[in-house]
Parts: sequence; structure tokens; C-alpha cells
Amino acid sequence: MNITVEALVLRTVNYKESDKILTVLTRDRGCLTVKATGARRKGSRLGSCTQLFCHSELSLYERDGRFTLDEGDVRNQFYGLSMDIEKMALASYFAQVLQGEPEDGPGNPDVLRLALNSFYALEKGLYPQAVIKAAFELRYMALNGYAPDLAACASCGRKGQGGYIDIASGLLVCPTCIRPTGYGMRPMDELALEAARYILGCDLKRLFSFKLPEKSMAFLARFCEDYLLEKTEQSYKTLDFYKSLFTREEPI
Repeated sequence: MNITVEALVLRTVNYKESDKILTVLTRDRGCLTVKATGARRKGSRLGSCTQLFCHSELSLYERDGRFTLDEGDVRNQFYGLSMDIEKMALASYFAQVLQGEPEDGPGNPDVLRLALNSFYALEKGLYPQAVIKAAFELRYMALNGYAPDLAACASCGRKGQGGYIDIASGLLVCPTCIRPTGYGMRPMDELALEAARYILGCDLKRLFSFKLPEKSMAFLARFCEDYLLEKTEQSYKTLDFYKSLFTREEPI
């Protein structure tokens, strides 16, 4: 059976002498594993659409749950990501997270939209990387059914101030109601909370259109990262590498 899918290449693995095995995120079928026969041969018509982070319309042949690439119509190759090590590292982290989407399952079109918007904003340098990263992490969790409840304090119902978010439950607790609970509570001032609420509810086209003072951005960034790690129950080598780029000591 022949099918056509809109897809973003998240991972490529060389196979045999000239083939590739791709992991692609599709609009409607989650992630698919696709064999691209001869894609590594010089002059192959499959060469461009099988590059990492390439966004294409792919024509696939499906048999017994296995997919083989027939042809691809490239829409965007995101060349700019490969020209900057920080951008490449952050995009690789996004791609590793997105590989957690169900294999050939009922996909959510907004997940692909989130990925493409994030890659485009990152490639073009439209917003600070910290903003793109935090917004991607929190909105992705919301799209997977893990939106935290940030409307008001879960204990007293009070609104309009900062507080703490329990990354296990996703509940907000105000400073008056907070009790020492150890690891799971992440502090958030009111500006960081407003930004988190914006990320959860805004149109995806305007996902990154917010600004925060440095301290508030630090609160938001820590919460969004820790919340994703808690809910996915995974560690990501790509995230570790991205963070290492900002902590390496300068050579003497």
C-alpha cells in the first residue's frame, strides 16, 4: 500500500552499504521507522529528503507494518541548524524528545507544528534559545496530556502571586501554603508564572513571543526542563551535551 505523509526527520542511521534507516515524525501517524534504499549513493534522488531535520512530503510503501521510502518532496532542510553547534545541539535535544511519540499511532498534528515552529525559530535566531527551549518543553508536555494546573494555589485558591510548582503533580502552591517537601518543588515568581500560563494557552504561531527578566527566565527554564524530565521519566544525552557547551572551562 502506498501512502503520503508530511514528515520531519528526527534520526538517521546508516544501514548496509548505501541505505539509511530514518525515524520521522509525521503529522497524523506519530513516529515512523522508514528504510531509504540507496539514499547514501552519490546522486540518489532520496539524498536530500533523508537528511537530519529535513521537512518533506514523503511517499512511502507500506507492507506488513514496514515502510520503505519511494520519493520525497523537500519543504525545508533547516540548513542553518548545522552551521552552529549550539543550535544543532538544542535541535538534537528536541528531536530526541520527539522520538518518544507513539510508533505508527494516532498522531497529534500540533506536535509536528510545535517541532517545525521551534526549529524555524531556532535556525533563524528569532528568539533567545532559553525562551525557545522552555516553551518547547512545557507546550510539548501539555500536548501529551501533562499540562500543569497553574490557575491558582491548589491549597487556598489564591491567585496573583508567585509560588512553587510540584513537578510530580503539576500543582501550584502559594508561599503561604508551602510546606517543606524536598526535591519536587520549583520556585516561580509571578512573571515566570504568567509566562508559563501564556505558553500553555497561546496560539502556536506566537509561542515564543514573551520576554522575561533574567531571574524570572531562570525560574521558568528550570521548571520547564525539570517538568519534562519528570514526566517523560528519561534522561537525554543530547540535553547533557547542550548544557555542557555553556559550562566548559576556557583553555589556558
